[in-house]
Amino acid sequence: MSLFLSVKYFKFTDKHKPQNKHKMTKRTIVALPGDGIGAIVLKEAIRVLDAAGYKADYVYGDIGWDFWCKEGNPLPQRTIDLIAKHKIALFGAITSKPKDDAANELANELQGKGYVYSSPIVTLRQHFNLDICVRPCRSYKGNPLNFVRRGKNNTIDEPFVDVVIFRQNTEGLYGGVEWTNPPAQVYDALMTHPKFRDNFAWCPREELAVSTRIFTYKYTERIVRAAFEHAVKYGYKSVTVCEKPNVIRETSGMMWKIAKEMQKKDFPGIKLNNTNIDAQMMWLTKNPEDYGVIVAGNMFGDIASDAFAGLIGGLGFACSAQFSADGIGVFEPTHGSAPKYADYKVSIVNPIAMIESACMMLDYIDEKPTAQKIRNAIAEVIEEGKVKTYDMMKLSGCQEVIEKGAASTTQMADAIIAKLK
Repeated sequence: MSLFLSVKYFKFTDKHKPQNKHKMTKRTIVALPGDGIGAIVLKEAIRVLDAAGYKADYVYGDIGWDFWCKEGNPLPQRTIDLIAKHKIALFGAITSKPKDDAANELANELQGKGYVYSSPIVTLRQHFNLDICVRPCRSYKGNPLNFVRRGKNNTIDEPFVDVVIFRQNTEGLYGGVEWTNPPAQVYDALMTHPKFRDNFAWCPREELAVSTRIFTYKYTERIVRAAFEHAVKYGYKSVTVCEKPNVIRETSGMMWKIAKEMQKKDFPGIKLNNTNIDAQMMWLTKNPEDYGVIVAGNMFGDIASDAFAGLIGGLGFACSAQFSADGIGVFEPTHGSAPKYADYKVSIVNPIAMIESACMMLDYIDEKPTAQKIRNAIAEVIEEGKVKTYDMMKLSGCQEVIEKGAASTTQMADAIIAKLK
């Protein structure tokens, strides 16, 4: 079953829809290395794209921790302008730290001047309204990290996992509407709610921290429809809403209500399931093959996608894409910047998640044959089993894994490139 992304639900106009211009002239891709291993895996992904025959012009944008420390802004306006101009970006990884740690690492001349750190990737999502996030989790045959379980008569059973998580990307708990020691008008508004008044009025305001979980009908409807459209286009039999409507009644309840109405009206041929996020974490290791498309809010979608990624080999295999309604797409692996690995003399990190994210980019800009060619090469390398990064060998990450036979980041990319020829 294909992991290609349906773009039908984005309702592009000819003006906004990404055009395959590079067949006449090269497309310009904004490359965002970010922090730590981001630059390392991005470099290897671009090598693979080149080897597969996809030629583009890459312009590099500034993003990440260094720019926070030097400029007080981890996402400078010049980078926003690049993405606005060229529409498509490949993104490596970033480092984020807690509020106080971030403030302490600012350059001396910026200390005490009111700079507040905000995650650049969250800022990027909200600035460009990248509300649709897609995270496919699909097993590769022969991957030693694939999930296995006990089957009948004590046999070993390896279920095939083919799940696509649709995560609402701009709202919910990651919306950034939060306070420590909330201002008087916010506190007074909270006191009008009986649950707050009965359970939290005892707490001094200066000792109170509040984070909001905001869902809007418009963007909840968009992510649910995106999930159903994908299921129809690629033959998935079910859509599962993974939330917590029995407790978080207003926000999770909104998503579940929208999904029920939409399924009944527009998608009667697709089975609709409802799972609570906590129960889903148990069931995914019992029967992961029963799930197809999953849709969730921001936090729960993040959790579910990482959990399902663990069934297909972990974050070294976890790719993602995020889109706006007006044609901007950013493609990134879901792993972090892993700074402890960034300075190794020989890089050991697995580049497949980044390469898979580049394949999602190719799907999006109508280069599906090239994307499939790369995926086939990855599949051949994994099934052959001769080249494995340290995670695939189940080794702890350290420089010495190279001496134990683990492939370096570059060697894994080389193996994939060799299968392309």
